[in-house]
Amino acid sequence: MSIEIANESGVDVDETSIVAAARFALDKMEVSPLAELSILLTTLDVMSDLHERWMDLPGPTDVMAFPMDELDSSRRPDAPDASPALLGDIVLCPAFAKDQAKKAGHALLDELHLLTVHGVLHLLGYDHAEPAEEREMFGLQKRILGEYQAAVAAHDRRDAQRNADERLLGTAGLDTVPSAEEPPA
Repeated sequence: MSIEIANESGVDVDETSIVAAARFALDKMEVSPLAELSILLTTLDVMSDLHERWMDLPGPTDVMAFPMDELDSSRRPDAPDASPALLGDIVLCPAFAKDQAKKAGHALLDELHLLTVHGVLHLLGYDHAEPAEEREMFGLQKRILGEYQAAVAAHDRRDAQRNADERLLGTAGLDTVPSAEEPPA
């Protein structure tokens, strides 16, 4: 799965983490590994222009999704002439999301993860215009985001334990393995 990200927002964010959240959501939704996704982080002015041009709504917003090709889920990945399908573009506005994050009481990166998952779901055809659609989409969004956060926390715990183990082994002098040419001490 190819995910490209461009940060033209002027806000310093962990782009790798945003890509990881998108990849996690696409994997959870069982999107074809041939899919391609583009993520753009942009300024308030650019987002405002996009919002007005495509949604006919004034001012900036937090996230917009622009679906491209429809993925053929019945097609096997190993079928002849398989080619990547462009899933679409997600446009995020970190400056807008910063205020939302503050109101929600969490970090900007957490808000951008939420918006990334939200954008992925829009690209896959989910919407929240009607109450039933909103319940379905937001429930799925909450589940995927929760599973992503749990996976990141588990990874961080494993890394912390591995680092602690390496420090302990180093302190005990067990961090080096004798080579075949060196006799053990």
